[in-house]
Amino acid sequence: MTQLGENKNAKLLVTGAAGLVGQNLIAELVRQGYGNITAIDKHEKNLAILQRLHPNVTCLRADLAEGGDWQRHFAGVERLFLLQAQITGATFAPFQRNTLDSTKNVLEATKKHAVPFTVFVSSSVLHSVADGNYTRSKRAQEEMMKASGLAHCVVRPTLMFGWFDPKHLGWLSRFMAKTPVYPIPGHGRYVRQPLYALDFCRVLIWCAENRPGGAEYDIVGQEDITYIDMIRAIKRVKKLKTLIVTIPAPLFKLMMKTYALFVKNPPFVADQLDALMAGDYFTGDSMRENFDLTPTPFAAAIDETFTHPLYSAVILERTT
Repeated sequence: MTQLGENKNAKLLVTGAAGLVGQNLIAELVRQGYGNITAIDKHEKNLAILQRLHPNVTCLRADLAEGGDWQRHFAGVERLFLLQAQITGATFAPFQRNTLDSTKNVLEATKKHAVPFTVFVSSSVLHSVADGNYTRSKRAQEEMMKASGLAHCVVRPTLMFGWFDPKHLGWLSRFMAKTPVYPIPGHGRYVRQPLYALDFCRVLIWCAENRPGGAEYDIVGQEDITYIDMIRAIKRVKKLKTLIVTIPAPLFKLMMKTYALFVKNPPFVADQLDALMAGDYFTGDSMRENFDLTPTPFAAAIDETFTHPLYSAVILERTT
């Protein structure tokens, strides 16, 4: 059995590698000394960013929803990090293609080349009261993973923030820097459990190293903070003068729907507003007790996210 902690040259493969989690995961793998990493993603610009930041990583541009030469790169892989998924969309079609069809093909390649262990990234939305296209697709994707018969573990994160974030707090921070007034839906006191992407990636690496077959982990941010206080924290760190104002939630939702009529790929959709206001509170697994990891305090994570001398300036192109 390959012990990754002892063999830093074991071949690792990351699908959906050019997104928020993939970029952070590979940055952390490289920092920890792993030197044989293959990254697959279909987004040309974001994959080029990954290659520029980590020239020793093998970057392969491929659409996993289609068969092709990419499948041979699974040969000799010791650990697979399965990350790819559609995040937003007005219809279910892109979720079917980019989450479900791609996963079917990846699992087939994993079986063909007898990859010993897969770290599968699901989502905490499976425990949510919200029920949108993303939730339905992630539920079906997780069921596919469990039914595959492959050795794996399931890791479900909550809302993440960190370097390379083209959406969520990253987009909100850039929007805040451009506008004199920042709108908050309703009272804004919706409790969030933001998860620092680097902390999450350290959990993924622990899973790859320890191979907890059949385990299911719910990874939640270790501090509770209201949505409006998150926005205030970003404002402080970035030293912005933006005025933060609250507006009625129904009006905010109408504004989002109207905006979506004129923007092909809006950063947020009404389903996400519903999820924000739904009152979800997730009970996760302790990073200290389960993974021997000390979570980064929210204030320190926000500071690192927006002030890192290299990574904080990198902005990915929004995709799925």
